[in-house]
Amino acid sequence: MITTQLQTAAYLFAGILFILSLGGLSSQESAKRGVFYGITGMFIAILSTVLGENIEGHIYILVAIAIASLIGVMVARKVEMTSMPQLVAILHSFVGLAAVLVGFGSYLEPHSSELIGSERTIHLVEVFLGVFIGAITFTGSIVAWGKLEGKIRSKPLLYPGRHTVNIILLIISIIMGVLFTMASGTEGMLFLSIMTAIALFIGVMLVMAIGGADMPVVVSMLNSYSGWAAAAAGFMLGNDLLIITGALVGSSGAILSIIMCEAMNRSFISVIFGGFGDAPVATSGVIEGEVTSTTHLEVAELLKEARRILIVPGYGMAVAKAQYPIHDMVDILKKDGKEVTFGIHPVAGRLPGHMNVLLAEANVPYDIVLEMDEVNEDMDKTDIVLVIGANDIVNPGALTDESSPIYGMPVIEVWRASKVIILKRSMAAGYAGVENPLFYKENADMLYGDAKDTVNKLLTHLRE
Repeated sequence: MITTQLQTAAYLFAGILFILSLGGLSSQESAKRGVFYGITGMFIAILSTVLGENIEGHIYILVAIAIASLIGVMVARKVEMTSMPQLVAILHSFVGLAAVLVGFGSYLEPHSSELIGSERTIHLVEVFLGVFIGAITFTGSIVAWGKLEGKIRSKPLLYPGRHTVNIILLIISIIMGVLFTMASGTEGMLFLSIMTAIALFIGVMLVMAIGGADMPVVVSMLNSYSGWAAAAAGFMLGNDLLIITGALVGSSGAILSIIMCEAMNRSFISVIFGGFGDAPVATSGVIEGEVTSTTHLEVAELLKEARRILIVPGYGMAVAKAQYPIHDMVDILKKDGKEVTFGIHPVAGRLPGHMNVLLAEANVPYDIVLEMDEVNEDMDKTDIVLVIGANDIVNPGALTDESSPIYGMPVIEVWRASKVIILKRSMAAGYAGVENPLFYKENADMLYGDAKDTVNKLLTHLRE
């Protein structure tokens, strides 16, 4: 047992660690330190909460934490980096469900019925908002997991009048909220239940209406939702640290989503409400040119002759786990005096920073991993570009085809380089379902096959 004063001090210290954690995650060099701050802060927060004076049944809570921690470790150890976006999405759903359960529990708690006047109204508003946000987060995150896992089609589910339906449902929810605050005792359970059902439906339809190319933004957005749900739970439970933590997660997730939308030249509001993906999933005109393929030996010779080499990774690299042989290939090329860099698009992969994490996992030096704008500036001076498992982020149609669902999205302009080699299993379209004119460019060749096997074969020729 710890005193209230000591618990408050622990909460303050944990809050500072959470802020330092977010600051550390702002760069690759300090990310590991930021994760350590976050783990330490969470450990202090949980320990001080469980051992607080006003917490009953400590032993049961500790047992539950131990069981949940064991499950978490087992799941995390089995999850591949390619499945990390799915894991993040499903964890967000847990936060949303927790907020819903906390809301119902807080409303049914005997102490809740003893509140009167403005205190009761404020408490009921907290419960209502917490359940509403939590329910949307819960079902929205499950749909996001389904899309990322391939269980649900990535194409947006659009139907006439969907925005009108959402507005009507929102108005009904507000009416339920007014009736909920006016009800006496636990009579408001009916209104709270109706709103919960509506919010669950809204969560499904909001994410179903968002196209596959927007999934990194969706994951970031759901992260923000889960933060606000946690903050609402903090208000209901009277836990200051939970309010602070939720606000940090909610605001940082919203900021990241806005930054990513700006990088894609998209309106944040249009993305969130399914405005992206309305266009046809193929280019409107006939693509000129012919697709040509090449061999591993020819590409190896091109790499030997090149002076400046750019590598653009995508989700295909993650699936094939090709980052490790790519690291070895980069080492060989750099020892030969080549200038090798990586170009990272803000939405490459299925999660913000997905490619950066994979490359860091393979010990690729941070200083050669550059952002999209940096590599685009020097693209005309690049001798050869290796596009490894990327598609939509190197699609020229994003700049030229107004009928494309990714039109207006800044892309890595690899076609401006002297030579482009695209490593892909087949000619299949990317996650957005858009055909790529890059494959038909005169200076572009396809190198078919699994990315890891392909890079290993290139390594063999380079070593020879």
